[in-house]
Amino acid sequence: MTDTTRLAVGDAAPAFTLPDADGKDVSLSDFAGERVVVYFYPAAMTPGCTTQAIDFTAAFNAFREAGINVVGISPDKPEKLGRFRDKESLSFPLLSDIEKSTLTAYAAYGVKKLYGKEVEGVIRSTFVVDVDADGNGTISVAQYNVRAKGHVDRLRRELDIADED
Repeated sequence: MTDTTRLAVGDAAPAFTLPDADGKDVSLSDFAGERVVVYFYPAAMTPGCTTQAIDFTAAFNAFREAGINVVGISPDKPEKLGRFRDKESLSFPLLSDIEKSTLTAYAAYGVKKLYGKEVEGVIRSTFVVDVDADGNGTISVAQYNVRAKGHVDRLRRELDIADED
């Protein structure tokens, strides 16, 4: 089973280039000079992942007003991500990591407990990455084993992003 060292605040963020739901490559360096939430989730169109994606969509404008982008990454194929985006009217890019290389680089894939058993899979994780002008990222928030429900609200509080009114 995979066992990767977890990333921490101050660590270099692993660079990535992955296809989005439309097959267009999206790279961490595309966000040069910006901040981006990079969150990893197990599978599109499952209850927890849907809750989390809808919550990020509901908060998307507040994140953008705070200067923060949002990107979701899963091992799903782009076609499935497109169906998920369209079905739930999601407002941010969903990226496909079929080979799990980015998931592994962020230690978001490995051994986890599921209903009391150890299994290998996606570890629901969220990072805030500060991307410099050259496109290199530094981790400013690293959260592993997050719960889908309530996670986005908690992240907004931690980042001091106000509610939209």
